[in-house]
Amino acid sequence: MLHSNFSPQGMAVTPHHLASQSALAVLRDGGNAIEAMVAAAASIAVVYPHMNGLGGDGFWLIVPPQGEPVAIDASGRAGALADLSRYAGQQQIPIRGPQAALTVAGTVSGWQEALTVSRDLGGTPLPLPRLLSDAIRYASDGIPVTASQAAATAGKYAELHAQPGFRDTYLMSGELPRAGQRFTQPALAATLRHLSEAGLESFYRGALAERLAAGMATLGMPIVAGDLQQQRAVRTMPLRLAHRQGEVFNLAPPTQGLVSLAILGITDRLAMANANDADTVHRVVEATKLAFGLRDAHITDPRQLRTDIAALLHGEHLDRLAAQVCDRQALPWGAGKGPGDTVWMGVVDRSGLAVSFIQSLYHEFGSGVVLPGTGIVWQNRGASFSLDPTHLLALAPGKQPFHTLNPAAARLRDGRVMVWGSMGGDGQPQTQAAIFTRHVVQGLGLQEAVSAPRWLLGRTWGQTSDSLKLEQRFSAETAAALRARGHDVEWLTPFSETVGHAGAIVRHPDGMLEGAWDPRSNGSAAGY
Repeated sequence: MLHSNFSPQGMAVTPHHLASQSALAVLRDGGNAIEAMVAAAASIAVVYPHMNGLGGDGFWLIVPPQGEPVAIDASGRAGALADLSRYAGQQQIPIRGPQAALTVAGTVSGWQEALTVSRDLGGTPLPLPRLLSDAIRYASDGIPVTASQAAATAGKYAELHAQPGFRDTYLMSGELPRAGQRFTQPALAATLRHLSEAGLESFYRGALAERLAAGMATLGMPIVAGDLQQQRAVRTMPLRLAHRQGEVFNLAPPTQGLVSLAILGITDRLAMANANDADTVHRVVEATKLAFGLRDAHITDPRQLRTDIAALLHGEHLDRLAAQVCDRQALPWGAGKGPGDTVWMGVVDRSGLAVSFIQSLYHEFGSGVVLPGTGIVWQNRGASFSLDPTHLLALAPGKQPFHTLNPAAARLRDGRVMVWGSMGGDGQPQTQAAIFTRHVVQGLGLQEAVSAPRWLLGRTWGQTSDSLKLEQRFSAETAAALRARGHDVEWLTPFSETVGHAGAIVRHPDGMLEGAWDPRSNGSAAGY
């Protein structure tokens, strides 16, 4: 197992080692952290196709050495044809197929906006073909199938095999892929090559956009050319939490960044520094329940917010929530939003510019729909809309869906800067809390904090239970103590993908960099 890396020049952490190397190569060529992240984002879209891609959404949190952090919302809105009447008679939006592929893919617009931020920060930009070169080669020449991709393809084959383009794109000679096989994506390679030559704008307002819109019409998706033309990533003000250890940042709605910050704000008011495993898990889980309550009551399309979300992170409000946590008894709660496959990645460069980034299709392989001739599988993020017209998340054309995605960053009082995050729907804020609590509050080494056994309150794929799931490396005594407080405990495997692929980078005050990757992933922490 790779332990912490140290480097004064630059560092990248991703859940696939090829994406880490793409970022590192850009840093070596003189690119900054943002350019390195675009390269990593393109590569991870190729080498981890079940978890993210060009047909999904993304969110950026950029922390410059001085000045205010910049957040980028690169999520798409519901298509012009995605109204309630389209789903009349259904109880919920399908999770697979053309009717699940109802929101515009925003991630490529996020790459474009991030590169604009990069130019605003100065320096000589690297050409786009350089940034996409690794991704093009991996798609064209092929990469080894990961065990994660093989398992996802096999596990979801029954609900994906009939979706347009899926078999031709993700099976190999008509058979399920096996770990280690060479997997090529020639259509995706051609798409990436076109973007490198025509520019990223072509995805929304160019020749590629025309091809996408034609495919959508053929497949009966609720998105039209005008929806693509209107898509632009938006710079937003990040949410922030005043923590006794420093200032913590995350993304505002439509993401659940509020949840991640609220958990840390509540537990900041509890005795966490010297807590044992049972107390740590119990207190974070109880804070998670309260934070999920905030999420379900308030988070929606930013244009339709009824509450000042930032005010929910003020001291008095967090004091009241923390007072509801009982060390002896677990609180009842409702149900989670479910899991989600995603990639979190971090890059910090020699100047101290730090990037925390998330890119996702929502469920494994998203909607399962591959647009003809492009190799792009489209997300199913719109499945998080409600078909109840009175619901906070009611479907409407042009509306942003709720997002579990939320990359984290912090400026700590001792001068360290930290970026971290995880995949995993409901698990994202819980894993963020686990890593921050263990490393920053309890003093564990960064790699130890990421590798340590984790938990998940909520559902996993194919399950309806919202139990508290523990990796089997927790002790029997810890599990017994949690059951005694009323938690419905279930066991996971010792290193389970269910709790997500996490990672973190810390920049120390002397400029040294420390990175940690997740042994549950195919990732690495790469520095020089």
